[in-house]
Amino acid sequence: MKVFIAGPRAISKLNSEALKRIDNIINNQFTILIGDATGVDKAVQNHCSDKHYRNVNIYATNGKARNNIGQWDVISIQIGNQIKGFDFYAAKDLAMANEADYGFMIWNGKSKGTLNNIINLTLLNKKVLVYYTPQKKFYVLRSIDDVKELLGKNDDVTAKQFFTDQLSKNSSITLPI
Repeated sequence: MKVFIAGPRAISKLNSEALKRIDNIINNQFTILIGDATGVDKAVQNHCSDKHYRNVNIYATNGKARNNIGQWDVISIQIGNQIKGFDFYAAKDLAMANEADYGFMIWNGKSKGTLNNIINLTLLNKKVLVYYTPQKKFYVLRSIDDVKELLGKNDDVTAKQFFTDQLSKNSSITLPI
């Protein structure tokens, strides 16, 4: 089992509830797919390193890992020079979503990157466990309708607009908020 773990750069410390879920992944010897950013990525890397867990793959755009605390294998996602900004890192995240069997997202209700991962995983028909930090509560999402329901609990207008914009890019789905 491969689990894609991600979350915002704005969260640099994981609480005990999130750490328990990561420990469960470790105890089951699942492969952790994680990015190389600061924030949640780096916090998960630190935790895995502290546990001496080796079953971790770091995904890095063009093979240049910004953080690889445990010196794990780096999976290089090649991106053309013309791709910049959000799309530059989103391509790496999409590769992890494609490779994963399951997602575990820690979301503050604001991070577009984490929301994009949640959307991608559900569109790929993969279950996502979301730790929604504003409520300190876990949600299991299996579909875009579940994502829409979670967004209904969120006051962030930017996140809701991002969700609508992302879905409009996929012509097979039309779910206005």
